[in-house]
Amino acid sequence: MSSIAARLPLYASLTRFDKPIGTLLLLWPTLTALWIAADGVPVAVLLAVFAAGTFLMRSAGCAVNDAADARYDAHVERTADRVVARGLVSRREALAVAIVLALSAALLLPLLNAAALKLAFVAVAIAATYPFAKRVFSVPQLYLAVAFSFGVPMAFAAVLGSVPTVGWLLFIANAFWVVAYDTEYAMVDRNDDLRLGIRSSAIFFGRFDVAAVMVCYGAFLLLLLIIGSLFDARGPFYAGCTSAAGLAVYHFFLIRGRSRDGCLKAFRHNNWIGLVVFAGTALDYAVR
Repeated sequence: MSSIAARLPLYASLTRFDKPIGTLLLLWPTLTALWIAADGVPVAVLLAVFAAGTFLMRSAGCAVNDAADARYDAHVERTADRVVARGLVSRREALAVAIVLALSAALLLPLLNAAALKLAFVAVAIAATYPFAKRVFSVPQLYLAVAFSFGVPMAFAAVLGSVPTVGWLLFIANAFWVVAYDTEYAMVDRNDDLRLGIRSSAIFFGRFDVAAVMVCYGAFLLLLLIIGSLFDARGPFYAGCTSAAGLAVYHFFLIRGRSRDGCLKAFRHNNWIGLVVFAGTALDYAVR
């Protein structure tokens, strides 16, 4: 037991406990979906289940990803210091951590209804295969977009027992957002990925990468406006969308030079886009 305790700092690094950006990017749209599905504040049990599930599954995903990518990560500037790439945690050990986290998340499943349970199994399958799908697809960000958006239909199913049109539209909108911010992330690694033969949207879009990111942001925001009309949104929701649009424009100025620092800053800054959309949604229901 003491040996496990001594390795906890390594496991924290493996699961990005010190870098919650990934969890937040998953959590904000899931909370937005819960609020719209519940027509206001959802029940506390569902809030706890989705918050805990998001954290546990994102952490498990990081461990699986690092185990799958260990031989590449060691040669990429951004990922060379990851604990598996450095040999501080073995690939088998990383997979064991992922299994423990996934089993912990599974303890939450009995608190969900049948409709949400079915979607949960699909979500797990997609998340578990993403690290390997990157070897096959020219634009793996599309696969990640599905994986990172599945909390949306799950939230609607958990509240309503099914996923209405507005839920699937939010799923698609979120997928566009994921492609936008993960392309910014891929732009950071473009030179390393080209050298190693790794596929990414930044490489696929080539010199049109910045334009592709902005088109994805535009599609995301347009769909949000349509979604707002479907649930009779008011001023706060549209204020959140306007704020998100302003942040997207700011990202254009960060990434147009394609510098590593600018692209990484833009990626991390997407936390604020998710936050303002959720805050606008929550406030919209609060003032009704």
